[in-house]
Amino acid sequence: MVKKVGVAILGLGVVGGGTYQTLVEHREFYLKTQQVDISVEMVLDRSSERLDQLGVPSEIRAKSIQEVIAHPNVDIVIETIGGIGVAKEFVTMALRDGKTVVTSNKELICKYSHELEKIAKHNRCGLFYEASCVGGVPIIRTLLDGVQANCIRSMMGIVNGTTNYILTKMTYEGADYADVLKEAQKLGYAEADPTADVEGFDSMYKLSILSSMAFHTKIPYTKISREGITGIGAKDIAYGKELGYTLKLLAIGKNTEKGIEVRVHPTFISNAHPLASVNDSFNAVYMQGDAVGDVMLYGRGAGALPTASAVVSDVIYAATHAEIKYSTFKNTANADGSVKFISDFESAYYLRLLVDDKPGVLAKISGVFAKCGMSIVEIAQKKRDMDLEQGQVPLVIITHQTTENTVKKAVEKIKALQIGTIETVIHVE
Repeated sequence: MVKKVGVAILGLGVVGGGTYQTLVEHREFYLKTQQVDISVEMVLDRSSERLDQLGVPSEIRAKSIQEVIAHPNVDIVIETIGGIGVAKEFVTMALRDGKTVVTSNKELICKYSHELEKIAKHNRCGLFYEASCVGGVPIIRTLLDGVQANCIRSMMGIVNGTTNYILTKMTYEGADYADVLKEAQKLGYAEADPTADVEGFDSMYKLSILSSMAFHTKIPYTKISREGITGIGAKDIAYGKELGYTLKLLAIGKNTEKGIEVRVHPTFISNAHPLASVNDSFNAVYMQGDAVGDVMLYGRGAGALPTASAVVSDVIYAATHAEIKYSTFKNTANADGSVKFISDFESAYYLRLLVDDKPGVLAKISGVFAKCGMSIVEIAQKKRDMDLEQGQVPLVIITHQTTENTVKKAVEKIKALQIGTIETVIHVE
């Protein structure tokens, strides 16, 4: 028996426009393969020009959110506005009216899913957000319905297409960060204000959502250590390549016996790691489960149609499943008091120093490492660049596993020696 479902789309920007296009063009396909007839009953957007470009019929153009919610044939409201202002207000209104909501809004879900889910439960409607994380990659559905037999020990992901595009260009073309950022902005990969992407906020929001689901406990974004890529130079990427490493902005979550660690930062990974070959605007999430072992999901992390794919998959799921699922953990604003978060992360480290080209300098640095209980995997003196002051040479060091606090302590002790400067410190996984 065919089920009829009416949807409304709030916001017809990149994702909303792709969603409208997908639903209209694939309506017969979904009817045939899913036995569900999904019709777009209402569309709400301030830009009549955008509605004209998409060919939206005048009779389904809403003038207000009240008109959308009052429509008797709207069963599911799709929110693709973005942000946490109007979007939160409209989603809240829809849920209070008992309408299921599908959203692509990672910041909204990261910061307010506890409030929205409470309203959804009270009104017995659904809240779906597959498209909030990793574009068209079905990571949330996998966590809910694919690997739920496992205790997920760790997840490590490239979850932001803008930064991955920038780092890929810097890696393979030797370009500087500022030049690649301008190019990314021209191509539409980066916003005019790229802060959310390049400073790691976007990845932080996504890691909060995904790690909460993976570890079955609330991981507020405020618990996540965050560092962006604005301080990364082509020189460090080149030195890393010589040592067999690729640089990525990674979102990392680990559920250990000592506690949970969650962090976003530039990371060198071995060229042999599957994530090392994820380039341009593609995203991937690499997980380890206690039963399944290693699992990696890979695909387009952004874009109109890839993200629309995730939005529409939620619409179809909501339309074809009578039972509503909510979080598998106590979804509150803050973390459970019993959960311990680790801030003194364990990792290997890459350090680049500019040091005086004098006898005994290397011995002094090695002495500091020894006193701090750190051991060295590799150390290399690089050729002096023309732009360096006479008498200074670059020194690159890769350490064995150590802790964040230990590295900070060693850095301060090396600074006190007054034999040069520490230019860069980067995690190595």
